[in-house]
Amino acid sequence: MTSVQVSKLHTLTGHRDCVYTLVPSAKDEIFFSGSGDGMAVMWNLSDPETGAVVAKLPNSIYAMLYHAHTDTLVVGHNYEGIHILDWKNKSELGSLQLTKAAIFDLKAYGADILVATGEGMLMKVDSKDLMVKGKVQVSHKSARTIAINEQLGEVAVGYSDHHIRVFDLDNLKLKYDWKAHENSVFTLQYGPQNNLMSGSRDARLKVWDAEKNYHQAAEVVAHMYAINHLAFSRDSKHFVTCSMDKSIKVWDAQALKLLKVIDRSRHAGHGTSVNRVLWTNYNDQLLSASDDRTISVWNINFEKQPV
Repeated sequence: MTSVQVSKLHTLTGHRDCVYTLVPSAKDEIFFSGSGDGMAVMWNLSDPETGAVVAKLPNSIYAMLYHAHTDTLVVGHNYEGIHILDWKNKSELGSLQLTKAAIFDLKAYGADILVATGEGMLMKVDSKDLMVKGKVQVSHKSARTIAINEQLGEVAVGYSDHHIRVFDLDNLKLKYDWKAHENSVFTLQYGPQNNLMSGSRDARLKVWDAEKNYHQAAEVVAHMYAINHLAFSRDSKHFVTCSMDKSIKVWDAQALKLLKVIDRSRHAGHGTSVNRVLWTNYNDQLLSASDDRTISVWNINFEKQPV
């Protein structure tokens, strides 16, 4: 048996609208947040109470990416495209008009940036010359989430047409396509043993075996409402999910067993939809972002209990 102790360390405020995204940097203590207020903000967990605005954009920010290859912050600017920011000097290095739709996710693959858009497009952009190297559109419904498996050379994309589609990471050719859920697929993460985990607006959490043609390996009704995001711990032994039902849940990754519910009544959690989670390498602290305009910082402690 494993006992999970949860304590809330900080509540970070300053955003004026829903906080939609959290991304780490190369430094364990530094992370970034993006919000409906158009602000991209840098935070330091060693001194977390005050954030520094990196950029203020006219439209909502649903997706951001720290691009380690160039040490830049890439911001998905809804209805415009992407902005490449020098986050240290708070200046723009370049921008690329990509879409008139929303940008829902950004992921890095070497020097490239993968972009998922509201028009169902998956694009690959060269970060150096800001040129589109490839794009594929197999649905007119939104591409909501991207997960990369470099070991298999594959990129999985979750769509609002309830499908997951897996593409070749290099040439973006479609390899697998199946109806995975009864509603939009909001979050994908590759976990241990090349399992792909998916969370959906149908509140179900599913596991797909990537080494067996993505055969379904497990399923659980994980929340009351939509699962917005999931994130693994550094050792991949645990993961967390967050939901429109205002809760965060802590799970045993191997057993797919619920270990802890973090909510407002028990832990002074969020009072509205929890949109994003980030399990940091800074003392293994967990971050959560919400429609309530705040970011919470949590300490999660696992203790083995005698049987």
